[in-house]
Amino acid sequence: MRAKPIPLLTERRLQSVPPPPRPRRCPRVAANPVRNGLPVVFLACLFLGGQLAPARGPLTLYYLQPAQKWEEALPLGNGRLGAMVFGGVPEERIQLNEHSLWAGPPYPEPRPGGAAILARARELFFQGQFAEGERVIQRELLVPVIEPRSYQTLGDLLLSFGHAGAVTNYSRELDLDTAVATTRYEAGGVAFVREVLASRSDDLIIMRLTASVPGALSFRARLVRPDASVSADKNSLLLRGQAAHGGKNKGVKFSAQLRVYPRGGTLHSSTNALEIQAADEAVLVLAAATDYNQTTPLEPLKRDLDEACARQLKQVGTNFERLRRRSVQEHQRLFQSVQLSLGQTSSPPSPQGSSSSSAVNSAAANASDPASLPTDQRLNALRAGAADPALAALYFQFGRYLLIGSSRPGGLPANLQGLWNEHIRAPWNSDYHININIQMNYWPAEVANLSECHEPFFDFVEGLVPAGRRTASEMLGCRGFCACLTSDVWRWTVPYGSPRWGMWVMGGAWCTQHFMEHYRFSGDRQFLRQRAYPILKEASLFFLDWLVTDPATGKLVSGPSTSPENGFIGPDGKPVTLSMGCSMDQEIIWDTFQNTLQAARELGIQDEFTATVSSALERLALPQIASDGRLMEWTREFPETEPGHRHMSHLFAIHPGRQFTFENRPEMMAAARKSIEHRLAHGGGHTGWSRAWIINFWARLREGEKAHENVVALLAKSTLPNLFDNHPPFQIDGNFGGTAGIAEMLLQSHATVDAPAARDGWAQAVPVIELLPALPKAWSTGSVRGLRARGGFEISLEWTDGALTIATIRSLSGNPCQLRYGQKSVPLHLKRGSEARFSAQLMRQP
Repeated sequence: MRAKPIPLLTERRLQSVPPPPRPRRCPRVAANPVRNGLPVVFLACLFLGGQLAPARGPLTLYYLQPAQKWEEALPLGNGRLGAMVFGGVPEERIQLNEHSLWAGPPYPEPRPGGAAILARARELFFQGQFAEGERVIQRELLVPVIEPRSYQTLGDLLLSFGHAGAVTNYSRELDLDTAVATTRYEAGGVAFVREVLASRSDDLIIMRLTASVPGALSFRARLVRPDASVSADKNSLLLRGQAAHGGKNKGVKFSAQLRVYPRGGTLHSSTNALEIQAADEAVLVLAAATDYNQTTPLEPLKRDLDEACARQLKQVGTNFERLRRRSVQEHQRLFQSVQLSLGQTSSPPSPQGSSSSSAVNSAAANASDPASLPTDQRLNALRAGAADPALAALYFQFGRYLLIGSSRPGGLPANLQGLWNEHIRAPWNSDYHININIQMNYWPAEVANLSECHEPFFDFVEGLVPAGRRTASEMLGCRGFCACLTSDVWRWTVPYGSPRWGMWVMGGAWCTQHFMEHYRFSGDRQFLRQRAYPILKEASLFFLDWLVTDPATGKLVSGPSTSPENGFIGPDGKPVTLSMGCSMDQEIIWDTFQNTLQAARELGIQDEFTATVSSALERLALPQIASDGRLMEWTREFPETEPGHRHMSHLFAIHPGRQFTFENRPEMMAAARKSIEHRLAHGGGHTGWSRAWIINFWARLREGEKAHENVVALLAKSTLPNLFDNHPPFQIDGNFGGTAGIAEMLLQSHATVDAPAARDGWAQAVPVIELLPALPKAWSTGSVRGLRARGGFEISLEWTDGALTIATIRSLSGNPCQLRYGQKSVPLHLKRGSEARFSAQLMRQP
């Protein structure tokens, strides 16, 4: 991830609409009463009251005031359509997204003839002329930056209300279990309720507005986006446009259509707005479509986008309860697959910095359940030193919620902001950074029982292969495919820009790790044969040609390459970023070769290609330990230019890799620990996603207290009021990395042991399923149900006073494993679909 974001484009709002024409009457129905009680008061300067909200469950984010900034709004998503709900009273803003709405080409293309340039640069590096070698790469090989080409907002849905008098008893909330955002308040003696959801079942944004008094609901609806046209017809608003940047980089064409169905009252349309007066309630339904062609991105779909929206809206009807029920059922099918409790705080301290009244603060502070505190107050209390294990559990489930909302089969993968982006020109274009960020997005997919949410990532990586072959062949003189620092929906793969971040060709291979991990968790042999092995072979072919022999050692090394995105002082005393054989490159290549060979063995493939990979693996240079005991980032002990750098690239072999474990290389684990301590001592972990990665490192090192310390730091220092991760600015990878880290603290299965049996002459490596490997004292009592382990297992655990009480292991594939808790381990081989229960002594229980 590059250090500085691209400047943002200021977004303007459309001007006020002209006076409306004569209204038409809408049928009246009985009023819909408020069913969930009265919430809490806020903003004493504007809102009055002091009544406590009804109790909420542990999976609810809630607040006593509307969102004032985008980072306070509540996210909804169905994988394709997203919404950020502000909960405003005079004006509600619902910011909208559609996953394929991107500005377009040009994008960086391969620069031919790079093989000779690489050969000359490598000689310079081997001769110790690092600065000159880097100048050659910058001047002659790297392609210039071409941007912006950003993922963009679809626009805003604005609802203006004419409430008279003070507003009281306000709250807004997001129920993670139902994926419904609800806003409640009273004005003029009327209780108003808004419910918003992003339905996967019907592929729509759906909203219901209700009032407790018949005829009390009046509002004006507008759709707003810079450089888009808006028109109104009967009960519909239509938004049309094309993603671009100032008329350049023209990309995806889009259309969005909003329909309003009031009950009772009147509705009239003006040039670009709908006005509803004196209704009992209203249902709003929004559809969106683009011409992006996911199969062939440079060949736009030829379809009538307005008709596509209209057809979709026509199919669903206006029965909100039915639409809500369908949406909730589909969401819960995935979300309820994992349940987590990490314990409760018995007496949270008084929250600081809330905008609600002191009386409400006092009442909330006396509550026995910290979940009764508004979410922003819980974060403030945590920053003040309060313990809140339930907040960590909420954060874990929020990460799962975000992955469900931003990555569903058939769609695009979660980008730097997942699905949610208010900008025309987003930080880093909200693109797909593949030097850790997109990979981190999917770290929780398998272990957190959301395997199908992994599918868009696989589709995207496979879509990079044709361009990656061009880059490998035309620019680098290699077979196979590669992808570099970043890409987007137009699927380009070239090294570009600055050597510090652009001269790095490991991204594609790192992505292929996820294919093998999916097989390890799922046991899907068809996926292994048809998808995992072919792309692993492509990545390995590239490395077979990319690697060169280091004349000093005779070992195979990668390069020239950056260790993303760190730098060092070269032999000539000048600061540089490129070298030969940096540890992360060597670790990713080791991982790719190992995954390729394992996949081949599983499929019974032994041929000239696998023999060549095996031979190269034996000659591959491996990371070393420095004189101070740290794991080396480069082949020599170069002084770092930024000892507290946010990337910890050379620790890939610890996580997400599996090259070094306590079972096979305890000395490397000790060296990794020293590297982490050194980096943290110099200010490392200062970005959200970096802190999340550190949680995973400490979990792999079985350091529960240090892992927990960084969970708290992630929440306290890098979490926004709506629980979004703060890089800064907002980046969603830290949310996903934090979720994965919490799972790693409770369950690990990356290490293997050789089983006594053999398969086709090869010893069979079986996963070690380690229970509660990094459980901190703060989570001394708890339970988890539904986590997944490699080898095809579903795991449920209960623990009390820091000790396991019962573990339930269910086999999904019929594979063997070794079960471990503390110093005890037992072999286990269950039939597919069967389960077994174990005590803390790993004795079978009835």
